[in-house]
Amino acid sequence: MTETTTGRALGPAFRNLFTANLASSLGDGIARIAAPLLAVRLTDDPLLISGIAALALLPWLFFAIPAGILIDRIDRRRALALANGVRTALAATLFLLTWSGSLTIWWLYVVIFVYGAFETVYDGAIRAVVPSVVARPNLPSANARIEAGELVVQNFLAGPFTSILFAVSALIPLGVNAAVFALACALAFFLPAAAAGRHATRDPDRGPSVRWHRQLADGFRFLVGNRMLVKLWLLSTFMGIAANVATAVWALFVLEGLGVPEAWFGIFMLSGAVGGILGSMVSARLKSWLGAGLVMAITNLTASLAFLFVGLVPAIWSAALGFAVSSASITIWNVLVMSLRQSIIPSRLLGRVHGTWRTLLWGAMPFGALLGGILGRLGLEVPLVVGGAASVVAALLFFRFLASLPNPEDVRNGDEDEVDRQTTTPIEPPGATPQE
Repeated sequence: MTETTTGRALGPAFRNLFTANLASSLGDGIARIAAPLLAVRLTDDPLLISGIAALALLPWLFFAIPAGILIDRIDRRRALALANGVRTALAATLFLLTWSGSLTIWWLYVVIFVYGAFETVYDGAIRAVVPSVVARPNLPSANARIEAGELVVQNFLAGPFTSILFAVSALIPLGVNAAVFALACALAFFLPAAAAGRHATRDPDRGPSVRWHRQLADGFRFLVGNRMLVKLWLLSTFMGIAANVATAVWALFVLEGLGVPEAWFGIFMLSGAVGGILGSMVSARLKSWLGAGLVMAITNLTASLAFLFVGLVPAIWSAALGFAVSSASITIWNVLVMSLRQSIIPSRLLGRVHGTWRTLLWGAMPFGALLGGILGRLGLEVPLVVGGAASVVAALLFFRFLASLPNPEDVRNGDEDEVDRQTTTPIEPPGATPQE
């Protein structure tokens, strides 16, 4: 094992961040299993059930950029605490609605939408914190560990726990969900000062920061100014839409189409967790062997073929295999594309660019989920075939572009020059006007 992949190289700050993210991931895992199970109890309409996936992602269309501005203006530890504090309240609300028998599909929609709105804050903050506490050559290893930790907690722990106890009483996993989000909220305050971000610790003598409304377009301007990022952004958006078409009615496909019992739903989902963990374990090594670009091109195509395979061969064994392969491929893709973006984007813009990226990417996904729900009325395997076929075509067309992408450590974004200036430039006398 090389130095860049050891826990010692990642450092204690990353270990603290990793622990805090595990607590939040447990809450996410419970919510993501409980929501579709609650929906299936409330309705058997594929279109209404696909609305859960759509509303979980729709907030990215409206709130990702404002969340990015917030993340780039305040202590990022406070942003993490704020997001998990609100999600604690939402989990408690869902518990009370279920306990009182007042829960309807429409109330579930409201909770899921608000939950998604504050997920934009948490997701942007956690992604922006990583490059603040980890050296650039170690970003693939750090992101791989975060992906692996989320998969283990959400699937091996939260998945079986939620589905099995859900069959006993939905109140048990819903109550635990509120408790773990409260714990994650508290742990955010124990992160080291470096996690706050450079913007939160800058010298106040540098003058006032730019007004928030002037920062709205900063992320977009940076993205459109980088042709490689624009192309990757648009391709990622199309692939995300196609993936959501394919998986829009996945819970109904597994429970009714394949006949998997409700109590075994979480166990079945472990096939995806196994694939994702294996993907996180090999992502850094594959990148060192083949280069980040070629690995991204191959895994993009592999995930697409897996969706198509499950749709064409609808059986429990094929669905488990396809889910495992697609999860492994998507995890490797996520690790490498996130590491590349973190290397290209300057630290001061991470929140806004990440928010702009997710506004289009995740903001467009609900439309894919709704299309998948409509196709699901024709047959539960139809969304997998249509979404898989569309993504295979795109993966082949953009294979050469993806294969040409650089490794994260080969990119400079200006942060190094800023550090050099801060360590070599003498302090200006009082009254001097700093250069911007």
